Amino acid sequence: MPEEYDLLIVGGGISGASLLYTVSKFTDVERVALLEKEEDLAAINSHHTNNSQTLHFGDIETNYTLKKAEEVKEGAELLAGYLEAVDPDREMYSKRSKMVLAVGDEEVEELEERYYEEGFGDLYPKLRAIGREEIGDLEPAVVEGRDPDKEMLALQTPDGYTVDYGQTTKSFVEAAREEAGVDVYTGTEVEDINETDEGFLVETDDGWFESEATVVAAGSHSLQFAQEMGYGEHLSLLPVAGSFFLADDLLNGKVYTLQMKKLPFAAVHGDADVHDDGVTRFGPTAKLVPTLERGRFSTVGDFFDVFGLRLASVLSYANILSDRVLLPYVLRNLVYDIPEVGKRAFLPNVQKVVPGVELDDIERAEGYGGVRPQIVDTERKSLDMGEAKLVEEDIIFNITPSPGASTCLKNAMRDTEQVVEFLDGDYTFDEEAFRAATIDNFPRAEADEEAEAHADEAAAESTEEAETADAGADSDDEAGQTAVPSSTDD
Repeated sequence: MPEEYDLLIVGGGISGASLLYTVSKFTDVERVALLEKEEDLAAINSHHTNNSQTLHFGDIETNYTLKKAEEVKEGAELLAGYLEAVDPDREMYSKRSKMVLAVGDEEVEELEERYYEEGFGDLYPKLRAIGREEIGDLEPAVVEGRDPDKEMLALQTPDGYTVDYGQTTKSFVEAAREEAGVDVYTGTEVEDINETDEGFLVETDDGWFESEATVVAAGSHSLQFAQEMGYGEHLSLLPVAGSFFLADDLLNGKVYTLQMKKLPFAAVHGDADVHDDGVTRFGPTAKLVPTLERGRFSTVGDFFDVFGLRLASVLSYANILSDRVLLPYVLRNLVYDIPEVGKRAFLPNVQKVVPGVELDDIERAEGYGGVRPQIVDTERKSLDMGEAKLVEEDIIFNITPSPGASTCLKNAMRDTEQVVEFLDGDYTFDEEAFRAATIDNFPRAEADEEAEAHADEAAAESTEEAETADAGADSDDEAGQTAVPSSTDD
């Protein structure tokens, strides 16, 4: 007989684990299971060597609009608050300064406009605009050897979280397993998901599972499952493999360069490895690959399942790759993985961050890098730079929530609300307790605290005035009179 659950989660990376944590800890859903095909959790894209280990707040990501930054900010603060609460010894993350660097009149002007005119300075109270001297105080290697006549500006913040998303995944699962009715199956590969009158019958290589609701959080494979069930047929994938180069200890924190607004890929940046501050990572590169998992040729067929060799997919790829910004970018990134030649080609990107770096100072990081699938909308023949989520009847497919791990808890919160709805409202989600365990622990800037204090004072004054007015009304009523509000109450 199949194992029966209220909710099945497919995928044991940080997306699936954060949902398991949220549902098990903050709802009264009784039976929840997570299925992971690998023998260990977070073995693919969530592993700390397979991603950029950055917690993206939207403050120094210069290809974000203000609207997207506002959405990402809350997601990052949810995760940062969780880490601050559960990991006081910082075994899962480190925290350092971070900045986005502008060099030259054109870049400086762009960064000034972003900070002062577009509203990013107001949105992020901890973000400061600093010049060459203070940049040099924080990051000496960024200034040393640079043309002294070149104008420099940076937007800097102390919220430079470097996160081991693999350990964070396991932390979520450990917390979830403290609750009754939670099961985790590793080494259990889902082979088929079948819709039934009462929910879903899921076939795995280790037996059958039955559920009322299902969430597929299996990265690129989520779209593959969706299309096998007849959903998301207007979508395709552009899998991008990210690689890194390593150097000795060169930076004290994270240093980003300006990003191209038309590209969904992270700009080249440098930062210390989360578990070894004596190593500096530079990257990522972004090479197109026909696989859904880095270095696993067995997933080439999975890619073609999603690509489908459909005319719409071919035309979409042609339209996207013909862009005069994207095409040169793609071609350059193909070169970076070529031995010796790639290192020489990538060196100028490193020197944009640390001018004094020479060729012998960097080495390609073997065994680092994962696949970041970019969503292609074959109807619009364009890259979709937003969140890729398909919500169908009692099932959700999370393909590549943007920007991935940084917003895992925000996506989990939304999915939990949707799951409760799927289950006919028989269960409830305690969002207040969820926020108390996560975002309420995020350290605020003084400006944030002052704003909150003013808001609390205003609320208290409003309550006091209302109580006074009520008391006056009661007194007038007792005297047989009617209280008349003044015109200032309108």
